[in-house]
Amino acid sequence: MTAGSTVLHADDYGDARSELVAAYQAADFAAMRTAARKALLARPGYPGALFNLALAQALDEDPPAALVTLQELLSVGIDFGAGDIEEFAALKDLLEWAAYADAVEKLYEPVGFAEVAATLETRDFIPEGIAADGAGRLYLGSIRHGQLVRLGERPETLSTPANGHWSVFGMRFDSDGGLWFASAAVPQFLGAVEAEGRSGLFRYDLETEEISHRALLPAAYEPQVLGDLVIAPDGLIYATDSLTGVLYRFDPDSKSFERLVDRGVFGSPQGLALDSTATHLYVADYIGGLYRVTLADAEVEKVRIQANVTDYGIDGLYRHGADLVAIQNGVQPNRVVALTLGEHGLSIVAGRTVAANLPEFDEPTLGFVSGDDFFFVANSHWNRFDADNKLPEELAGPIILRVSLLLDR
Repeated sequence: MTAGSTVLHADDYGDARSELVAAYQAADFAAMRTAARKALLARPGYPGALFNLALAQALDEDPPAALVTLQELLSVGIDFGAGDIEEFAALKDLLEWAAYADAVEKLYEPVGFAEVAATLETRDFIPEGIAADGAGRLYLGSIRHGQLVRLGERPETLSTPANGHWSVFGMRFDSDGGLWFASAAVPQFLGAVEAEGRSGLFRYDLETEEISHRALLPAAYEPQVLGDLVIAPDGLIYATDSLTGVLYRFDPDSKSFERLVDRGVFGSPQGLALDSTATHLYVADYIGGLYRVTLADAEVEKVRIQANVTDYGIDGLYRHGADLVAIQNGVQPNRVVALTLGEHGLSIVAGRTVAANLPEFDEPTLGFVSGDDFFFVANSHWNRFDADNKLPEELAGPIILRVSLLLDR
C-alpha cells in the first residue's frame, strides 16, 4: 500500500463513520449495518468498526449476527463489555451466549509472570516514557509534572519544566550516553498553559547534568504532541506526532525537522521500531494498525496481519529479533504482545500475549527491550483523568515491570 492509497482508505473510513452516525441518529439500523461494513472495508479488522457492526445488528433485531461479530472480536482477544450494554440484552437469550460469556470471563484472567523492577512513590506522577542507561539505571518521565527522574533507592529528579520542557513522553539514549526525550505541553500537564500545544525534542547530558539540546516544532494552529522516538545508528531521530499524524526525521547536528511522512497518512501514530537493517521503520498507528516506512524514499506500506491477532490500539512498539513487541492499551483488556514478522517484514505471521491482566496494570504505556527481557510502565493512570483533567486521590505510584520475552519462561 502506498501513502496515497492509505489516504484514500482514511477518507473512506471517515465517510463510512459519518454515514453510520447519521443512520444511528435516524434509527435506520439497516443503513447503519451497511455503513459499518463500509468502514470495515476501509479499515479491515478495526475493533471499533466491528463493534459498531455488532451494535447495528443488535439494533436491527438480529441477535445471532451480532453475537457472531462479537465472537470475531473475541477471537483476537477484544471485549467491549457487551454483556453490560442494554442494546445487547436480547443476545443473552441465545443458546450460544453462555459459552461466549464464559470465554469473555477467561479473557480477563492473568497472563504471564512479571517481576517488579522499580517503583516510585509519587502518586500523581503519571509516567509515560522509560529508558535505561549503560549501567542499567532506569529513567522515567512524568506527564503531570514534567519531571525527568532517575529511579533507585533514592530517586533523583534530573530535570524539571524550569529547563524549558513540559510533559515528558518517549525517551531513548543515544550512542554518546545522552538521553533524548520527547516533550509536549498537554492539558494534563500542571503548568505552562500559554505553551499548550507546543512540542519538541530535548537531550539531557548525564555528565554535565544539563539539557544540552532543545529543538521545538514550529508553532502551529493546532496542537502537536511528539509522543515517541527512536534513534537510528546514524544518529538521526525519528519521532511521531500523535495529533497531526506526521512522522518526523530530526537531525541533531543541524537541529532541523523534516516531515518524512506528512499528515493524512497516519491517524494517530504512536510507537516506532527500526528493523534489523535500520532501513525500514515500523510505525504503530493507534487507529490504523502497523505500517512499514522505507527510510530512503518514505514509501509507506501496510503490514498484513496473517495471524489471529489485532494490530490496533498499539502504544509502545519495540523489536526483539524477528518479533515486534507491542503494548496495546487501546483495546480491552490491555496487554503486552509479541508479533512475529514474516520473512519479508511485511506481514505478521504469529502472535502471542506476553502479559495481560496483571494486578499492577492500569493502562501500561511505554517500555524498552533489554536482552531477552522487556521493561515497561505498568500503570500510567492516563485513564484516571476526569473531564477536567483532575485525578482521584487513591492512585498507586509508578510501577515498572520486567517480563521475559523467551517462550520457555
